[in-house]
Amino acid sequence: MAGNIAKRANGKWRARYRDEAGKEHSRHFDRKIDAQQWLDQVTSAVVTGTYADPQAGRITFAAYFGEWSDRQVWAHNTVVAMSLAARSTPFAGKPIKQVRRSDVEAWIKQMNAAGLAPGTIKTRYVNVRSVFRAAVKDRVIGSDPTDGVRLPRRRRADIAMSIPTPEEVGQLMATADERFQPFIALCAFAGLRLGEAAGVQLGDVDFLRKTLKVSRQVQRLNGGEIDVRPPKYGSERLVYLADSLVHLLAKHVAEYGTTGKSRWLFAGEEGSPPHQNTVAYWWRKTLRDAGLSRIKLHDLRHFYASGLIAAGCDVVTVQRSLGHSKATTTLNTYAHLWPTAEDRTRKAAESIMSASLGQPAAPPAELAASTG
Repeated sequence: MAGNIAKRANGKWRARYRDEAGKEHSRHFDRKIDAQQWLDQVTSAVVTGTYADPQAGRITFAAYFGEWSDRQVWAHNTVVAMSLAARSTPFAGKPIKQVRRSDVEAWIKQMNAAGLAPGTIKTRYVNVRSVFRAAVKDRVIGSDPTDGVRLPRRRRADIAMSIPTPEEVGQLMATADERFQPFIALCAFAGLRLGEAAGVQLGDVDFLRKTLKVSRQVQRLNGGEIDVRPPKYGSERLVYLADSLVHLLAKHVAEYGTTGKSRWLFAGEEGSPPHQNTVAYWWRKTLRDAGLSRIKLHDLRHFYASGLIAAGCDVVTVQRSLGHSKATTTLNTYAHLWPTAEDRTRKAAESIMSASLGQPAAPPAELAASTG
């Protein structure tokens, strides 16, 4: 970056420089030392990579978001979520370079006061933060005002998570309509999300190898239209099915057939798969008939994960079975369900002692009774 300072005829000092694009920028000062300090600050910003075009930052947050979002390759749900987050900000009409950390903090406080869940607030914050980070990379602003902003505390996973008992899942299966039983089973015994279960086609099930390929999901667009798209990023996977689940799916196909040219396993309207509203109706009816409440369909996915962990499956196995893109997602969600180091140490010590004394290891129930 080339820069210089010159004294004008009117006694003012003009500092000027050309940016990487060759565009000239200048400011006038009463004192030479002030002009030099300004030029030094600009030079430092260029060297550290935090330089931003002073003119570019005049664009409003909303206008920049509109230009930036038009260039992104997003799924429909991402478009909706990002637009919602951007519209919810009170600084949408403010020049983006004038948005301060205090503005972001006030927005967070506003959402918290409105009763939004901590998870919802975090999602909107992360979405808006991605806009500011893009603006930094585009040299529109020099720094990200969302850095370091504190968010409302979320409930611990072990407190917030609701996992149905095996008895409750059995009751749901026994009470549900026969056409809906396989849907519940895919969520509870294969860990599928609602949209993934709704999107299962006959060709996805390999009855001989007892596997299920998860390669799509069903979503409902505004206006109630059906949208079939790939599952969440990193969620395409092969699920290994229990024999009983394979038999249940085979029985379902034999008795009720499939729907439409794509041979959907579950029927919606006019040869289409079911969307969220239809499944929600089936679920509410099943809960009511089973005399249960406060169980969400997504809780069955937690039930499946907890079963894998209880059976001794490692993190990577559970990650792949659930279709998490990263193992950290699995750990952040289910770490509290894995045995602790203390549990493993006691189990190992019991095995050593039993082998040494020539007696079988006591099962957990007997150990608990003997110390009770």
